[in-house]
Amino acid sequence: MFEPPWTDPADLVGALRRDGEAVLAPGELAALGVSAAALDALRPCWDELPPDGYLRDGGRYRFRRHGCFVADGGVLTLSAHRAHWQPLDYNALHGGIQRWFVPLAPAMSESPAWQALLLGLARVASALRGEQPWFIEAHPFRIDTSDGIGRPTPEGAHRDGVDLVAVLLVGRHGVKGGESRVFQADGPAGQRFTMTQPWTTLLLDDARVIHETTPIQPLAAGERGWRDTLVITLRSGGFQGP
Repeated sequence: MFEPPWTDPADLVGALRRDGEAVLAPGELAALGVSAAALDALRPCWDELPPDGYLRDGGRYRFRRHGCFVADGGVLTLSAHRAHWQPLDYNALHGGIQRWFVPLAPAMSESPAWQALLLGLARVASALRGEQPWFIEAHPFRIDTSDGIGRPTPEGAHRDGVDLVAVLLVGRHGVKGGESRVFQADGPAGQRFTMTQPWTTLLLDDARVIHETTPIQPLAAGERGWRDTLVITLRSGGFQGP
């Protein structure tokens, strides 16, 4: 497994401007105004994720919830629940349909650590794109190996049609694989690495890079393993919709 290309938190925005990506170590989340220890209180929420009923590959390996927020001027507001929608240009497998996922648990969306994290990401997005309201979608995922293999990104290498993407590893149990891959959207350069430490945070300038995560398999045949992540996207101008 390749070690993540760790970013100096003092150079977080600079790295995003230069490379289109940055990776924060768990001990460096103060750059986002939160700590790994504070986020640990949210980990039980991943044990209560319902199945994703929209997988078009017929799999049963993905569990998730979904929530929407607006960050404006240092204030975070929970938006009315809405469908998650992406155009086919960005998600050839699941684009073009309204996917109504179960809302986030209040234990997550009302947590001070949660609110600090989202506001911290909004500050990064404003430093990158200019001060403005940010329309945020949050997706806690569990990918498991109950089918023998789990696919974190069944749509393949992709962009999300937003301004900033954050992928946080929450934890791994009994799995191999799950390598993160980030490529230039318009060039040959790329990175590959595996996030193993809980709360490792990958930040992506979605206009400049595409990304994917390789499938996971159980370490021991017949035993269920899983990989938990939190994906947060920030978009200017409004939420994506048909």
